[in-house]
Amino acid sequence: MMRILFVGDIVGRPGRKTFLTQLPLLKKEFSKIDFVIVNGENAAAGKGLTEKIKDEFFDAGVDGITSGNHIWDRSDFYTVLDEETRIVRPANYPPGCPGIGVTVLSKRGLKLGLINLQGRVFMPDTDCPFRKADEILEDFADVSTLIDFHAEATSEKKALGFYLDGRVSAFLGTHTHVQTADEEILPKGTAYISDVGMTGAHHSAIGMTLESVLPKFLTGLPSRFQVASDDLRLNAVLIDIDTETKKATHIERIVRVLDEEN
Repeated sequence: MMRILFVGDIVGRPGRKTFLTQLPLLKKEFSKIDFVIVNGENAAAGKGLTEKIKDEFFDAGVDGITSGNHIWDRSDFYTVLDEETRIVRPANYPPGCPGIGVTVLSKRGLKLGLINLQGRVFMPDTDCPFRKADEILEDFADVSTLIDFHAEATSEKKALGFYLDGRVSAFLGTHTHVQTADEEILPKGTAYISDVGMTGAHHSAIGMTLESVLPKFLTGLPSRFQVASDDLRLNAVLIDIDTETKKATHIERIVRVLDEEN
């Protein structure tokens, strides 16, 4: 059996604080977590990732980092994407983009294929995630696999999740920063949830202060968003996978509130 902890989009310094505080507690609560995966595309002040934060995550026990459209917000991180094989960006960006979209994580004799894809509905233009998944999975028949599908529309997530049912071990949606209550094992054995949620300030507009977001909605003019820090929470899922069949046997939503004393 393989056990995976996947932590939803970590937003800014408050999100990092929440994650780093809660991870040791979660490891005590849920025994034998084999792989810890986080979505880190918003970890640096809400946009992108830095080398320092990347090191902070790996030093804390993270095994792999997924991302999405905001991974491109800091061009100085492109060289890190080219060099660090434990970080994936959406695989369906055109050839020539920095980094990789697929990797294999190895630990204590276990192997996990980690795949990042991005949706096309209400999102930047990319290649077709359905066809890209078909292409990638030709080489992953004998490895347990987890897909982080970074997408806006629940309909697109549902469609691709069912399309890949039985061909991947886990299919986890990210990007909306709102945890959905539809976790399930699909008919052919794939663990599914439309969105894992966000790790950061719950009293916010998907991690940003209401004061900085509201002017854009009220006036339509550009507004500089600020990372919020009130009511810090961690959103995650725990997944168990049968390493012989590569099918998921359990998926569980996790919500943890950061103790105010911390």
